[in-house]
Amino acid sequence: MRNWITLFAAAFFVLVAADHVFAQAAPSQGDALKAYRINPGDDLDIFVWGEDRLQRSVKVLPDGSFAYPLVGQVQAAGKLPTEIEAEITRGLRSQYRDQVPQVTVAVKATSGLMIYVIGKVRNPGVLLPSRYINPLEAIAMAGGPDTFADLNGVAVMRKQGGRVNVTRLRLGDAMKGNPNPAEIANLPQLQSGDSVIVP
Repeated sequence: MRNWITLFAAAFFVLVAADHVFAQAAPSQGDALKAYRINPGDDLDIFVWGEDRLQRSVKVLPDGSFAYPLVGQVQAAGKLPTEIEAEITRGLRSQYRDQVPQVTVAVKATSGLMIYVIGKVRNPGVLLPSRYINPLEAIAMAGGPDTFADLNGVAVMRKQGGRVNVTRLRLGDAMKGNPNPAEIANLPQLQSGDSVIVP
């Protein structure tokens, strides 16, 4: 009986210790998730409480804006839905004697979040992910690397203003199932318009 209790206690201790290690190593979901910012091409639903005439479904234009009644052109690209709500509320203020009814902006479809994966992957092309992803996930969504892909020479190209920034990544170990925790932790989160190039 004493041996059984000793074994049970030892197994319980190992499980608790392992759980503690994984809890320290893995980031919480709150840390991993980033607030979504609107992109050109996204579909939005806009509601004003009690005002059916102001309910609209809009697509954000390539210049990052959309038109809204009584407000005019609203610049949306790069903004949070809450920031657009505040801008519409300000634009409607002159139409109400009292407080403007609650404005809600909901992202109906993240159609504007486009990632390009080119080079030696099985299905190169445009990805339309429904969430932010990193280059490793983008390559997986493109069908994985081709046979002769150089995974230690992966490049991420990002347009910023009139410049193009290139980030080089070494993903060979991760793709072989032996990821370096430091390299994985530093993978960039891809933005709309980024190109992942697998040579």
